[in-house]
Amino acid sequence: MSNTETRPPELTCGGESEAERPADVEVLTPRDVPLGGPRAMRVRRTLPQRARSLIGAWCFADHYGPDDVTGTGGMNVAPHPHTGLQTVSWLFSGEIEHRDSLGSHAYVRPGELNLMTGGHGISHSEVSTPGTTLLHGVQLWVALPGEHRDTERDFQHCVPERIPVDGGEVRVFLGSLAGDTSPVRTFTPLLGAELSVAPGAEMTLGLDPAFEHGVLVDAGDVLTEGTAVRPAELGYIAPGRTSLTLTNRGTGPARLVLLGGPPFGEEIVMWWNFIGRSHDDIVRARDDWMNGTRFGEVHGYDGDPLPAPELPNVPLKPRGRAR
Repeated sequence: MSNTETRPPELTCGGESEAERPADVEVLTPRDVPLGGPRAMRVRRTLPQRARSLIGAWCFADHYGPDDVTGTGGMNVAPHPHTGLQTVSWLFSGEIEHRDSLGSHAYVRPGELNLMTGGHGISHSEVSTPGTTLLHGVQLWVALPGEHRDTERDFQHCVPERIPVDGGEVRVFLGSLAGDTSPVRTFTPLLGAELSVAPGAEMTLGLDPAFEHGVLVDAGDVLTEGTAVRPAELGYIAPGRTSLTLTNRGTGPARLVLLGGPPFGEEIVMWWNFIGRSHDDIVRARDDWMNGTRFGEVHGYDGDPLPAPELPNVPLKPRGRAR
């Protein structure tokens, strides 16, 4: 998914000390962002924001739906570029057609992971299929570490199993949790999983204490370590915990997405759909996209690619991690 804001903010992030990390659950509220055009889908964005820009290497989290797209036309994101990151597509309902400049033509379906590696440069399009009436899911980005940020473009698909646990079930699409491990390759240690907590139940999961974690609530009346996190909010948990307890106080199932990873120790500059380490990295990426080089072509999409927004009038400068 593209960041289609016409005035995308400069976003940079780096490490912070253990003393500066909160001990309790920090609740991050989303902001609404239109996904292009006057009839656009609106998404709820919890990462990045001023309070926190990264959770591990996770640097972008959009949560959308459930939207009845029969009248709006749904998602139609024209070919657009990415550098220095991996995109993670995960749906709860609906179907999205994916095409990229690697030649991949795939579908994003509920419970199936599509992970695309941008590296040095890739372009792709995303369009909800004609049979989709209800569109609902998350789009996530992972920052690539410096030594791998110019890696070759790649595309991976995986269908994780449902793993029963006390209080519900989990589906691990990246990393390891509840005795299950995803086969999908990443460039830093990561955790990504969909959790379903039964009505009135409590679920306790073991955590890697070296990881920081984020709990994005999709649906349900949920307590995260005793703190209420409402739907579309993200509860941040600092490193050091060896377990996570989730309580569903509602009468229906609760659904959440658990993200995690060791704190990302590098500073990055994120602007539009590019991740770099300096202003010049972003300028080169933008110029290459507008000049039709580096990113390749997406075949099979009916329409023109997205133009890049204008850069701000001041240099993009790496800063410390926003908090």
